[in-house]
Amino acid sequence: MAATIDKIVHEFNTIRTGRASVSLLDRILIDYYGTKTPVKHISNISLPEPKTIVISPYEPKLLKDIEKQILASDLGLNPSNDGKVIRLSIPALNEERRKELVKVIKKIAEDGRVAIRNIRREGIEDFKKLEKKDEITEDDLKSIEEEIQDLTDEYIEKINNILAQKESEIMEV
Repeated sequence: MAATIDKIVHEFNTIRTGRASVSLLDRILIDYYGTKTPVKHISNISLPEPKTIVISPYEPKLLKDIEKQILASDLGLNPSNDGKVIRLSIPALNEERRKELVKVIKKIAEDGRVAIRNIRREGIEDFKKLEKKDEITEDDLKSIEEEIQDLTDEYIEKINNILAQKESEIMEV
């Protein structure tokens, strides 16, 4: 369940909110000597201003590749290449784009809730099998089911809190 929360947080971090974040570039992969490599592994990334990302590759020949991959991505950003670094200015999101992003994060959160519920179902099934083999008692099974349900409720609440936080971050002007 904790791994599901981590996955949701990671996916939320890759969604543009109108302010600069290094994690926006997590999905940008560059062909580096035949291997798809994340930009953060082949360059220095800094945030000199709240709405600007500066990418300084360790090898200047990678500038063009990084620029192409950013343009090809779904980030909607236009890189500015000065021959030494790439600057990304994060524009403010318009209302329509904000609503689209909220739909996207709600879908990610719902997928996370479904994953948590599936983990709950699998856990309960495993303990029911143990009860059928007389390895645990019916009372033990009931208390275990309650514990699993409490854990499920706790993790779904965490997802809801993370979703609310990200939604407010996207909708702020």
